[in-house]
This record gives sequence, structure tokens and C-alpha cells, in this order.
Amino acid sequence: MKHSKNIPSKIKRGDLVEVIAGRDKGKRGKVIEMFRVSNRAIVEGIHLVKHHVRPTQNNPQGGIVSKPSSIHLSNIMIVDPKEDRPTRIGMKLINSENTATRYVRLSKLSGEIIDQ
Repeated sequence: MKHSKNIPSKIKRGDLVEVIAGRDKGKRGKVIEMFRVSNRAIVEGIHLVKHHVRPTQNNPQGGIVSKPSSIHLSNIMIVDPKEDRPTRIGMKLINSENTATRYVRLSKLSGEIIDQ
């Protein structure tokens, strides 16, 4: 399926999201990084995995470190800023005389525009 370059992603870096499936169900966090090709995102404090670190000059102790791993986009939903509940996202084409035509993200729950 081809996508137009001017249509934005439904979830972006910096969005507040809630996990709707998996071991972290119900937890919230901000999106740190997006991987659009694989439909995954890294959310702070969600899906933490143990990573074994070898001793180096900067970290002479080494040991086991917890770090966030990626989670599939189907398992997270954006939190509606007005209702403070997870919501689906729609797209709306905005035409105005003084600015260029652009798409904005729209909350299906409250109808609020999510883009800043």
C-alpha cells in the first residue's frame, strides 16, 4: 500500500501513549523513538529488558542494565489530551487561505486536534 509523503504518522515521537496489550497493559509513557518501517516504537519505562554489559573504562563494574525495548504500534494507543483516555486517531485535511494545505491528527474520542 502506497502512502503519500504529506500524510503524517498517527503516532509520533513525544506523544503520550498507553499500552493496551501485553505485560505492561495499562502503563503510560512518552514515545522516545519510532521505527516506521517495522511499525514499532520505543516508549520510556515500557517493555524493559535486561541487557548484560561488559566492563569498560567508562563502566568498570559492568553488570546487568534494564533498558526499554521496542513495542508494536498495534499494542499502544495515544492518550486523548481532553478526556485522559486512550483514543483512536483520524486524519483531517485542513485548507486555509493563509497557510498551506496540510493533514492534522484528530482524536476520535473528543474530536480535538492533537497536533500542536
